[in-house]
Amino acid sequence: MINCNDLYRIFKKNDLIFFAGVPDSTFKDWMKYLADSDGEKLTNRVAVIERDAVGLAAGYYLATQKIGVVYMQNSGLGNAINPITSLADSEVYKIPMILMIGWRGEPEKKDEPQHKKIGRIMLPLLDILEIPYKVLPENIEEAEKIITEVKNIAERGSRPVALIIKKGILEEYNAQKEVKLNYEMKREDAIKIIIDNLSGSEVIVSTTGKNSRELFEYREEKNFGHQNDFLMIGSMGEASVIGAEIALQKPNKKIVIFDGDGAAMMTMGAMATIGNYHPKNLSHIIFDNGTYGSTGGQPTFSENVDFEKVALACDYDGARTVKTKKDLKQVIGDLKNQKGPQIVIVKINKGARKDLGRPTTTPIENKKAFMNFLRK
Repeated sequence: MINCNDLYRIFKKNDLIFFAGVPDSTFKDWMKYLADSDGEKLTNRVAVIERDAVGLAAGYYLATQKIGVVYMQNSGLGNAINPITSLADSEVYKIPMILMIGWRGEPEKKDEPQHKKIGRIMLPLLDILEIPYKVLPENIEEAEKIITEVKNIAERGSRPVALIIKKGILEEYNAQKEVKLNYEMKREDAIKIIIDNLSGSEVIVSTTGKNSRELFEYREEKNFGHQNDFLMIGSMGEASVIGAEIALQKPNKKIVIFDGDGAAMMTMGAMATIGNYHPKNLSHIIFDNGTYGSTGGQPTFSENVDFEKVALACDYDGARTVKTKKDLKQVIGDLKNQKGPQIVIVKINKGARKDLGRPTTTPIENKKAFMNFLRK
């Protein structure tokens, strides 16, 4: 395994001290190291979506003539393809950069359903995109050779080059800088309050990650069933527009979106779409804990984003922020009688139970039960 300090030493030796991207659990310890070191040893720009990270690295190169490192999970590679091929490519502006890609869904390795396809096709996809790649080895001496080689290929060819990171090759790193919040609730507390104070007939579209896992487990605990819920297990950021279109197609049903701060910022333009089409039966709830909870708790910058003002500027009918259980109960009660689109930002502490499980139904089973519910 590779120590994060050693990995930094190799990057620094190659004058690779600018990093930008969207966090990935495959190398979550490196993400913690970047957060601790930002502004001191290196620059770390946390982007809301992978294509923006490519743009940041391009801007860094244009301003400094130095190569940046763009980190992402392989599921985010699709988000980055447009600027990689139409901006950084050697046939366009010839902007060198290193794409540090976490290999989720590696063949023959157990992983979640949403990672299997991209894990299987990632290397062929890079071949099709004509992006050279190397897999980072576990041995530190070999790792140094590979990173130097990747940097040289990017530099000589003035092009993007990929550095593939497999799960489990980095040693654990204990973060020194932690996001510390002091709210009354964690997300699971808030989800329970919301479910308990809805009528029970609502449709819920829940964003990827622990939001959906906690919703699933509470439905199990209450022995309610899961037919009301569409549980996102991939496509981060898309829950809001999926929920909006369901609301437009099913105007007699109340639709509730369970979103996260990172997911909401990733596709913030979705609020403009929702405001434009204005589904009256839609409530948009954002659980804001200032972190990417499903990839290791790396900080977002939601503390600098006023979701209320953004939503109102996009023509939502109402916007509120709540921080206490009492206020959340009141707001959920109000939502049942209010026309939308409405947005509620729930300020919560980060973290989740260590024994939190995953849905025991398959995506296809969830889809079929959900669609049958919508038809009734």
